[in-house]
Amino acid sequence: MPAIAADLILKNGRFVTMDNADSTAEAVACWNGRILAVGSAAEAEAFAGPNTKTMDLGGKTVIPGLIDSHCHPDAHAITCTLWADVKPDATDSIDELLALVKSTTASMSGQEMFLAWGWNDKKCGGYPTIDQLNAASPDIPVYIGRTDGHIAIVNSAMLKRMDVPADAEDPPHGAYDRDPETGEMTGLLREATAKRIHRKIYESLTPENYTEGLKKVFALYHKHGVTSLHNSLTRPMAVEAYQMLRDSGDLTMRMGILINGDDKAMEDTYIEAGIRTGFGDEWIKIVGIEWCPDCSTSGRTAAYYEPYIGDPVPGEPVPNTGMLLFTAEDLTERAIRAHKAGLRICIEGVGDRGIDFALDAIEAALKAHPVEDHRSRVEHCCYVTPELVERLKRLGVTDSSATGFMYDLGDAYVANRGEDAMKHMWPHRALIDAGVPAPGHSDAPVCGVNPWEVFWSLVNRTSDTGGSLDASQAITVSEALHTYTTLGAWTGFDEGIKGSIEAGKMADFAVLMQDPWAIDTKELRDVEVAMTLVGGEVVYEA
Repeated sequence: MPAIAADLILKNGRFVTMDNADSTAEAVACWNGRILAVGSAAEAEAFAGPNTKTMDLGGKTVIPGLIDSHCHPDAHAITCTLWADVKPDATDSIDELLALVKSTTASMSGQEMFLAWGWNDKKCGGYPTIDQLNAASPDIPVYIGRTDGHIAIVNSAMLKRMDVPADAEDPPHGAYDRDPETGEMTGLLREATAKRIHRKIYESLTPENYTEGLKKVFALYHKHGVTSLHNSLTRPMAVEAYQMLRDSGDLTMRMGILINGDDKAMEDTYIEAGIRTGFGDEWIKIVGIEWCPDCSTSGRTAAYYEPYIGDPVPGEPVPNTGMLLFTAEDLTERAIRAHKAGLRICIEGVGDRGIDFALDAIEAALKAHPVEDHRSRVEHCCYVTPELVERLKRLGVTDSSATGFMYDLGDAYVANRGEDAMKHMWPHRALIDAGVPAPGHSDAPVCGVNPWEVFWSLVNRTSDTGGSLDASQAITVSEALHTYTTLGAWTGFDEGIKGSIEAGKMADFAVLMQDPWAIDTKELRDVEVAMTLVGGEVVYEA
């Protein structure tokens, strides 16, 4: 009888451990949510006891539970339960959108609003006009969020409900788009103007709204082998919801919290309370603090040095080099303060100008308070020129790469920035060769939750339609999976407990229907998960 008897043994599998030696194994033994042993069937079965459960995997490939290190499960919880779905696979044209608005609002009254999420103008034929939305819903306020979360389309009733007059001035870091000929609002809101309305809409939510939606969101991720998430720009109420789910036994996802620096009250509260990166445990942990000064390339608002190409949206500034949502002075001051308080700095930078802006603040924080293993992150970090690769390396800053954009938004990036720009867009080959860590993420619900679509784009360098994203930056299957395993763990300071299948680490696994290393790379996006385990417990089974 072993000193510790395993409560679970998984055998007859091909365990790709993703450890430093790229080793494989045929069995693992687990106890109390952690891995006891990795190796042969005999080595695992040496820990068998009278109450040990054994699962025969039938030769299936097993990888560590996948880690999506930048997404928005809190926002996703609300949109998937309380908002209409207008993504391309649900609503693929302006006519369909208008019909949905008209049919839904026909039965609404009082203080109700039509709220929708996921509109993709590039795939669905542009944006509806405010006149079209007014005709579809003359009295009920309409808010349609673009898939990137940086732009919204509204009708006149929504502007009235939110006390936005026809002659409203553009606020700092935002714009009410206007017809260049008439000067009247087009209904398209950019950045601060969209977020102002969005925040008001969210004021009526409760923690229970989040908990119910989060259960559904976790299930979506578990279906694809994901066991850990970093909640970007976490809403305060969501932190409460995660704890409620844990208390009720419904927290099946390991959650990393990125404090929402765009919410100054939340930023101040956490800093003043002395909460640092690492506060928490293996289920709910503070990863850092995040600010969002840069925007959306597919929505033509991200900050670049060179102007956007292609047809501008009516009311868009021409030439358009995007916008930044903070002043340099404000962001730098806040980054230094948070860094000195022990919070890891995460700043969004999408275009090259936005990435430089983020790095300026991070560099100032590191100069004011040097920390050797700081692991500061530039979030999304899309257009990384050779000069920026070198700057990231010199500062020791992580490229927290929006790999999900490649698959879902790649065609829009080509349309807005040009084919030649793709050799520097998510340049994972160059980043790996330079030694710059680049974990990947979905930014869901901006993009889909399925990491196998991400791996498909990383390896094949094509968008969801097969559009070229420059093959020179292609990486291997193993390198792609490291973006969601070892690198995902490392960027959360969790490399000691997850990211690879090794003794002592969490018993988080994805059991696969297909072997990603044995199939044609064109089939990567079709990989299915047979079973997902978190802490040795099955949370999904096909």
